[in-house]
Amino acid sequence: MKTSGLTELEAVMAVARHRSFRAAANDMGVSTSALSHAVAALEARIGVRLFNRTTRSVSLSEAGAQFVNSVAPALSTIQMALDEAGSFRDSPSGTLRINSSAGAVHRVMPVLIEFSRRYPDVKLDIVTEGRLIDIVVEGFDAGIRLRESVPQDMIAVPFGDRQCFAVVATPAYFSRHKPPRTPDDLRKHQCIRTRMPSGKMFHWEFERHGQMVRVDVDGPMTLDDGALILEAVRSGVGVGYLTEWDVHKDLDAGTLVRVLQAWTPPFDGLALYYPGRRHIPAALRALIAVIREQAEAARSFK
Repeated sequence: MKTSGLTELEAVMAVARHRSFRAAANDMGVSTSALSHAVAALEARIGVRLFNRTTRSVSLSEAGAQFVNSVAPALSTIQMALDEAGSFRDSPSGTLRINSSAGAVHRVMPVLIEFSRRYPDVKLDIVTEGRLIDIVVEGFDAGIRLRESVPQDMIAVPFGDRQCFAVVATPAYFSRHKPPRTPDDLRKHQCIRTRMPSGKMFHWEFERHGQMVRVDVDGPMTLDDGALILEAVRSGVGVGYLTEWDVHKDLDAGTLVRVLQAWTPPFDGLALYYPGRRHIPAALRALIAVIREQAEAARSFK
């Protein structure tokens, strides 16, 4: 791995993102030893240790954290210049890094697959995680999240229809337990609780005629993944709180029953978002065009 000043900076940013030399090396397509050498060479040149290393973990030192925060905008500017030069190609190319939640990616996969078919020279690198991150600092070109979660300083492109939450359980469950008529009735039910990425418990939220209600439900199981919650609900463990997108097939088939529908009004769906900067990479512009095309086609179909 021949190193230059820029390569060494990219190595530091990769390790800072992954908190792991091995994962950063895989991301950059180099050996772990080569990456470690590049970081060590930069540390030696500037005379400070950027990372605290143990046999089990890697973390930024105080100097490293300040260095990364200072370097990230400059590297972003350089990348923009490279992307701008590359935009003169006949077709977009390069790597488009996107951060999202796992649930959001499942919903938008048809659009991402269509994009990959049209632009085979673009590599989509999609990282899923529950927590909301700073996509600029972490080195991503864009993010996909619920519109309400998009930071105010980002440009958002709506991605799909509005959604509703749905309170559901199996017919067998409701044959044994009286279906709730108000959100407060859920306190008498076996509910599948949801743990948020922060570690806090998610309180089920409802609204009707301007009245907001939040219920801290209780039940036999606590999970942090929508697919696992759906599996538990399908198995009859208890009542779940999921999006319509998650459960529409089960509702159509009659394998799940929905309650409290009047208390779950629609909310804004997903959005792709990116920094409001002067130049947008050609690959990201192409993805935005595909998203808008698909949205227009969906509206025409209706």
